[in-house]
Amino acid sequence: MLDQTTFGAMGRGSRPAEIKDRDLSLDFAKGILITLVIIGHLLQYIIYRGTEDFWESSYYNLIYIFHMPLFMAISGYVSSAAVFRKPFTQGVRDRAVQLLLPMFVWCAFIFAIKSATIYPTKSQTGVLLDLSKEVIGTYWFIWAAFISFVLVRVFATSKWLPMWIISASAIGIAFAPITLSITPLVRYTYPFYCLGVLFAQPIGRKKSIIWTNKSTFVLLSVISFISLLCWDKQTYAFNNHVLIDDEESAKQVLLMFAGSAAASAVAMQFIVQCWRAASSTRIAQFVAMELGQSTLLVYLVQGAAFRLMDFIQFGEAWNLTTRIAFASVLGVTVVAAAMAIRKIARDLGYMSQILLGAPPRPRLLKSQSAIN
Repeated sequence: MLDQTTFGAMGRGSRPAEIKDRDLSLDFAKGILITLVIIGHLLQYIIYRGTEDFWESSYYNLIYIFHMPLFMAISGYVSSAAVFRKPFTQGVRDRAVQLLLPMFVWCAFIFAIKSATIYPTKSQTGVLLDLSKEVIGTYWFIWAAFISFVLVRVFATSKWLPMWIISASAIGIAFAPITLSITPLVRYTYPFYCLGVLFAQPIGRKKSIIWTNKSTFVLLSVISFISLLCWDKQTYAFNNHVLIDDEESAKQVLLMFAGSAAASAVAMQFIVQCWRAASSTRIAQFVAMELGQSTLLVYLVQGAAFRLMDFIQFGEAWNLTTRIAFASVLGVTVVAAAMAIRKIARDLGYMSQILLGAPPRPRLLKSQSAIN
């Protein structure tokens, strides 16, 4: 789930057994992926700001071919227990509190700042349109994660054939001709969420997310490389809307899914191998324990930062060197701000829930830690 265990901050606030059993390689993967989210947005909003050249950037394509699909697959993988064990109403309510509540709080923060500065000069229609972007567009991935959880929970009502039904739903929803708002992005990421859920089941050979067969890895690497070479503006779900109208659109949509699936598998294998080799280093521990266990908060902070970029006007002095320098500073600032907020808010009771998407640390654990 994209809350305490996947996209949120749990870590030190969990029970001792949960900390002991936690798979830090997944936290490391999440830390890498949320870093790529920031880098991708820096490319889009800083480096290539004012143009659409980012669609043709090899760096941008390399990031976007796998980072959100893999993020969604990990979400499905670790949330499978909540999908099948919790009653429907309780599961949806918990997910809404863990994901949507902090998102609305951060949207309100963005809206409050803009209301005092930008919105007074806009028409009421302009304000409403911008508000819809804050609530839906800025944090579309949170909506996609929440909707994916609800859909899987609905399709998992059958006790006998839940895996087959979920698999069929992944195909049906992916190719449903619906383009309203962020639905194309939901349709693009939902199959990967389902894939993660399936891998977490015995039938999916739990832990087989790490490929040990060299020939399979080579084949996936070749598919990823070819897909990356063919990847262009129309391969993105943002632009093709996951719609098949003719032969060309069919090629783009199929390339998008095949390339993302193969690249996600290769990236996950590479990330896990990096974790195995460097897990004892301070950098790897920071990525896993701090970034990986605070991905929801980092995502919220970076979303607010880029939405508030409207305040900054780029002039002729903003050459490539200046943009890279500013992007570097902004990226570090986003991470530092998120870590500071996490450190402060996790001990502030309910504030931890509404800002971080995680319950506060139990007092008993803190007392035991002090004694030890």
